[in-house]
Amino acid sequence: MVSELSEEDYIDTYDEDNGSEMSYYESETEDILDDPDDDLNFEVVVAEKDRKKPYEVDFKVHSIEGIVKNQDEEVTHVANILGILKEHAATLLRHFRWNKERLIERYMDDSHDVLRKAGVITENSRATRVIRMPGFVCEICCDDDDNMLTLALSCGHRFCRNCYEHYLTQKVKEEGESRRIMCMASKCNVIVDEKTVGLIVSPEIHERYRRLLNRTYVDDNEYLRWCPAPSCEYAVECHVPQTSLTSIVPTVECACTYRFCFGCGLPDHQPSICMLVKKWIKKCEDDSETANWISANTKECGKCHSTIEKNGGCNHMTCRKCKYEFCWVCMGPWSEHGTSWYNCNRYDEKSSQEARDQQAKSRASLDRYLHYYNRFANHEQSAKLDRELYNKTEKKMEEMQQTSDLSWIEVQFLKKAVDILVQCRMTLKWTYAFAFYLARNNETEIFEDNQRDLEMAVEQLSELLEKPIEAEKIAELKQQVLDKTVYVASRREVLLEDTAKGLLENRWDFQVNI
Repeated sequence: MVSELSEEDYIDTYDEDNGSEMSYYESETEDILDDPDDDLNFEVVVAEKDRKKPYEVDFKVHSIEGIVKNQDEEVTHVANILGILKEHAATLLRHFRWNKERLIERYMDDSHDVLRKAGVITENSRATRVIRMPGFVCEICCDDDDNMLTLALSCGHRFCRNCYEHYLTQKVKEEGESRRIMCMASKCNVIVDEKTVGLIVSPEIHERYRRLLNRTYVDDNEYLRWCPAPSCEYAVECHVPQTSLTSIVPTVECACTYRFCFGCGLPDHQPSICMLVKKWIKKCEDDSETANWISANTKECGKCHSTIEKNGGCNHMTCRKCKYEFCWVCMGPWSEHGTSWYNCNRYDEKSSQEARDQQAKSRASLDRYLHYYNRFANHEQSAKLDRELYNKTEKKMEEMQQTSDLSWIEVQFLKKAVDILVQCRMTLKWTYAFAFYLARNNETEIFEDNQRDLEMAVEQLSELLEKPIEAEKIAELKQQVLDKTVYVASRREVLLEDTAKGLLENRWDFQVNI
C-alpha cells in the first residue's frame, strides 16, 4: 500500500546559488533540520540522498577512449596470464566475445583446441614482417617481380603485399568486417591480427578498422550497449541480465542526457517492462484492432458476404456489390418485411445469441483498447507539444530577466519544470500500456490512484507554464512553479517506486504470460 502524499507534505527550498530544488518529507526531517550541526543527522540525510531507488539501476557511461582503454587492459591481462603475444590474446578474446573467464577456463582445459578454433598459431610465432623474396610468385596475381614485397601470417601462406592490401581494404571498407578476417589461403582459418592490418592498409582504412573493432567490443558484450541517440558515440555499461527484464526496467541515462532502456534499447518506458512494451507496440501496429473495429461496426452481406458499414438511419440495406436487399437489424431478406411471417421484432434466442455475443465481445474489447490507446497517444502528443515549450520557455526566461531582478541562473527553474513535465508525460504514456495488461484487482486500483494523482499534478504544472508573465506576479509565479515541479516529481517517484516494488515482489497479475 502506498501512502497518499499531498503538496503540503513537502518543505520546498530553492538554492539561489545553483538554481536547484530540494525536497524533504516533513515527518522524516523535522528532527534533522532542528539541529544542523549534528553530524549523525547529516550522515542520515546524505545516506537518504545517495540510496538507490527501487526503480533505478547502476550503470556507467564509457567514451570511445574508455572503450579502447578497457580493451587494452583486458588484452594485457589475458596475454600475461596465458603467456602469449598481445595480438593473439586480442584474437582469442574476440573469438570468445570478450568473456575473459570462459576463455581462460577453456584454454587451461585444452589450449590446442582453443587456438585452432580461434585461428591462432603461437608455435614459433614471430612478428609479421613485409619482406622481399626474389623468385617468389604470388598465387593471386601471378606476379614474379624480384622487388615485390610479400607478407605471410604465422600459418606460412605468403602473398604479395598489394594483394593483401586489396583484400584487407575490401574486407574492411566494403564488407565492414574486422573481427574475423582470415588468411587469403583457401581453407586456412588463421586470423589477420590488428598489428598486421595496421602494417598493410592505409591510415584511413585502419581508422575504420579500429572503429569496427570498438563496435564489435560493445556489441559482443551483453553488459554494454551503444547509446541510440543520433550521432552519440558513448556506450553504457549496465549489469542487468536479460533474465531480470521481467522484474525490472533498466533505465539508463547517457552522458548526452538521452534516457533509454538498457534491456531493449527503446526510449525510457518506465514503468512498463520490456515484454509488455513489445506486445503493446505490436498490438498498436498490427491489424488486430482494425479487425475488432470491423467486427463491432460492420456486418456481412447475407448473399455475397461483403463487409458493409451502415451510414444512415434507415435499416433497409442494399449491398452495392450484389444488390441484395436485407434488414440491418435481423439480417433477413427485406422482401419478407411487411408480410404475415415478418418477425424482425421477435428475438430469436437460438439463431441470434451467438452472433450477438461475438459482436458484444468485439465491441467491449475495442472499447477497452481504445480507452488505453487514446490516453497513451494523448500523452505522447502532449509530450511532443510540451517540447515546443522549450522555445517559449527560453523567451519567458529572457522576459523574466528583463522585468525583474532575477539572474539567468535564477530563472532556470522554468527549464527544470519543462524537463520534469516532459519526463512525467512519457511516464504517464507508458502507465497506460502497463495498465492495459493488468488484471483487475486491489493492486490495480492502487496503481490507477497513483496514475490519477500524477496525471492531475502534470496538468496543473502544464497550466502554470502556459500562464503569461505579469511583472508584479513574477515572485508568486516562481514559487508556484517551484512547488508544483517538486510535487509532480514526487508523484512520479511514488508511482515508479510502487510499480517497481510490485514487479520485484511478483505482486502484479497480468492478462498475458510474461
